[in-house]
Amino acid sequence: MTMAQSPAVTVDNGEQPDELLIQQVLGGNTAVFELLMRRYNERVYRAARAIVRDEQEAEDVMQQAYVNAFTHLNQFNGSARFSTWLTRIAINEALARVRRQGKYESFDDELSNVEPFMSNRPAENPEREAFAHELRDLLESAIDSLPDGMREVFVLREVEGLSTVEVAECLTVSEDVVKTRLSRGRAALRRLLMERTGATAPEAFRFYRPRCDRVVAKVMAAISNPSPPAA
Repeated sequence: MTMAQSPAVTVDNGEQPDELLIQQVLGGNTAVFELLMRRYNERVYRAARAIVRDEQEAEDVMQQAYVNAFTHLNQFNGSARFSTWLTRIAINEALARVRRQGKYESFDDELSNVEPFMSNRPAENPEREAFAHELRDLLESAIDSLPDGMREVFVLREVEGLSTVEVAECLTVSEDVVKTRLSRGRAALRRLLMERTGATAPEAFRFYRPRCDRVVAKVMAAISNPSPPAA
């Protein structure tokens, strides 16, 4: 298929549904894929970052996940939301990497509690004000301390705001597993962060514009030469 020429793409405000954008990409308008990336960059980043626990590697995972999604876009059949399908691709890529590196040990759902990293210091802390100014780093570090398997559930559900059903679909686990791991993750973090700093989880793992632009540019460069996937 010959790739259609298209004008520069500007970020949309969410008017066009994913399905319409996908059909345009499949029809040859490769540049429209940028809109899909920008629409879900933060979600994909957070999902990958929750697994690899490294910002640069998370970006690498994102780029490969987007290339994989573009290459197999004709396989998206609408049985799940595009965002779920895309997130699952990123999760699979991230899991493959950490497992190859021997850095991933799945969470044991039979454990009664998960609080090995919790501080035993009294609630009054002389550095409390400093912690408040370093909220994001503190919150990200604490979330990183959660066990593999629980961490992804917490980030997707509590940070990214996916529903229980969506998280279950993304991670290919049951809804009960999601609920259990989320409950334990909340308990492990609550005293350390939520009560001491008044933190809100959406402050963590933000994917700011310069990083968004960098990932988009690299992916668009990677997919610009081949023809778009066949419809």
